[in-house]
Amino acid sequence: MKQNETIEKVKDTLIKAASTFREDQKVAYERAIQAETQPQAKWVMENILENAKVSEANKNPLCDDTGIPHLFLEVGRNKSLNGGLLSDIQEGIAQGLRALPGRPMAILGDDMARLDQSGGLSSDPGMLIPAPITIRPIEEDMIRLHILMQGGGPEMRAKTYRVFHRHQVAVISSEMIAWAKEELGDLGCTPCTLAIGIGRSHYEAATLMVQAMVFGNYKIQSDLEQSITEQINESGVGPLGLGGKITALATFLQVGPQRASGVRVVCLRPCCCFEPRVAQVTL
Repeated sequence: MKQNETIEKVKDTLIKAASTFREDQKVAYERAIQAETQPQAKWVMENILENAKVSEANKNPLCDDTGIPHLFLEVGRNKSLNGGLLSDIQEGIAQGLRALPGRPMAILGDDMARLDQSGGLSSDPGMLIPAPITIRPIEEDMIRLHILMQGGGPEMRAKTYRVFHRHQVAVISSEMIAWAKEELGDLGCTPCTLAIGIGRSHYEAATLMVQAMVFGNYKIQSDLEQSITEQINESGVGPLGLGGKITALATFLQVGPQRASGVRVVCLRPCCCFEPRVAQVTL
């Protein structure tokens, strides 16, 4: 693929991720609206869905918090990945942020200045550096890029920690549900989608959590995912914290390899009502 074509594809994919609900996400909202009986909660979700349709038509951001780009790259067995392609991806991200436009969030300065924000903000949305790229091999003969736009509210309410499993899945799930219920009342932007990764280390659990957002499907829920969602909905937090039946639309869970240990490392992120904001493209 030519350089300019790659950059343009990545640019368009970032805009799509930030402005468009997936089809299964729209269906999930329609199903939730039908199930909800609390008038205010139903009204909130109707407006979220209408906002999504307008955003898609106009290619406008779904939310004022346009998010930090997180990149998940799949590379086929017979495909090569080089610095040139990675540079083109980075340039496509920058152009996409400018065209969207993204909220200017790049903090200027050295390490200390970035920590305390004393360096100020860049007025250029394209200066926002994406999170480190996650790469995994696939059997398909292609290179596929997934772009997720991660908002700040869910990051504030996320948690990565160890759970002593006691050889019972129920112990792990009850711990995750307790975390989620504790945070969802303060998230504000409900109904949420819970994204969960369970791995051998904090890094692996977080990577699996991102993978859950990439590959999760609102139409397909395992028994464990469905059980977690149902128990979260029993909290009664409801859309925007106004009460109601629907606090969570779904749970996306990825379980990775596990070590012979009494501990499981869990990364849980309560995605906001517009997330996961994700789109993919073949490069």
